[in-house]
Amino acid sequence: MADRPLHPVRRQHLDALGGPFGIWQHAVGTTPSEVFGSCTDDVARVLLVDLLHRRELGWPAVRAAAWRSLRFLGEAFDPATGCFRNFRAADGSWLEAAGSEDSQGRALLALGVALAEAPEDAAVARARTLFVGTLPAIRRVTALRATASALLGCSAALDGGLRGETQRAFEELASRLRRAFTAVELDPDWPWPEAVLTYENALLPRALLVAGARLGDDDLRRTGLRVLDWLVRVQTTPDGSFSPVGSSGWWPRGEARSRFDQQPIEATAMILAAEAAFRETGEERYLRVVEMAYGWFLGDNELGVPLVDPASGGCHDGLTPRGVNLNEGAESTLMWLTALEHVRGLRVATGSDIAGHVRGAVRVLAGARS
Repeated sequence: MADRPLHPVRRQHLDALGGPFGIWQHAVGTTPSEVFGSCTDDVARVLLVDLLHRRELGWPAVRAAAWRSLRFLGEAFDPATGCFRNFRAADGSWLEAAGSEDSQGRALLALGVALAEAPEDAAVARARTLFVGTLPAIRRVTALRATASALLGCSAALDGGLRGETQRAFEELASRLRRAFTAVELDPDWPWPEAVLTYENALLPRALLVAGARLGDDDLRRTGLRVLDWLVRVQTTPDGSFSPVGSSGWWPRGEARSRFDQQPIEATAMILAAEAAFRETGEERYLRVVEMAYGWFLGDNELGVPLVDPASGGCHDGLTPRGVNLNEGAESTLMWLTALEHVRGLRVATGSDIAGHVRGAVRVLAGARS
């Protein structure tokens, strides 16, 4: 396994995907496609990437992009319902009255991080207003990934100084996740609250770990670690490469799992969850998981092919049985840019560079692939 370099920040493809309202969802090859317009999901992710990039580039370099995302989220917000619309056509019109629960959770997560980390008072104030406005509606979400994203957003907002309703919402969301996992606690072969393992799976144990840490709840913490360890084990090849469940069929319980099409969101979700586990436990094995999932982007995968173009900052949309999906859409590119900055931050924080030493060591955690 070759060392995994930490590439410098490159925003060329991200900038190319930028439309008049927000980032275009899709691309044909590297060319942005306006046909499917923009969505709150991706705009929320752009805001998170801008906040990560300002650490390397400074706020002036990303300020305009961050404000474009805040304006989009403000226009997406419907005060009458307290919800965000999601899909927006190229002409700026909205295509639905309210977006999916997942888009609500992602919006709240981005706003919570913005109000905690944006270095400009006006941006913080705008994020706070939208966050507070949607909080009553977000407390009614039931989808597990939306619940997890919203919990992480509330945690960030608590770090940013909000209390009261934010704390109560955080506790409600944590209880919802606890209940979802309680029924499967005694099944080590499938410790998952759904009959099918689908997308952004590691988001859930990440949220459990954050909830356990903030609430001082050892049960939530243990559940998060147990579920994360299982996800690592079942998504690691015998030679120590990351192999996320493919979106072409997913993994129904008791059936064969799909190997392809593997998506970048799974690698980034794993990096963020393993980072949370490392911060909670201090165990180096989770740094190795971070490096394993990061390596997936750079060619340490079942086909041995890289998915990213470090020169442009673009990322292919997935790993298919025949190679990479040649399109470089918004979600994939944002997942790579997010992964890169979190790995950069971890390496700086720990003074470690363990790239090139993962395959053998990760077997300690992964064991034989099931």
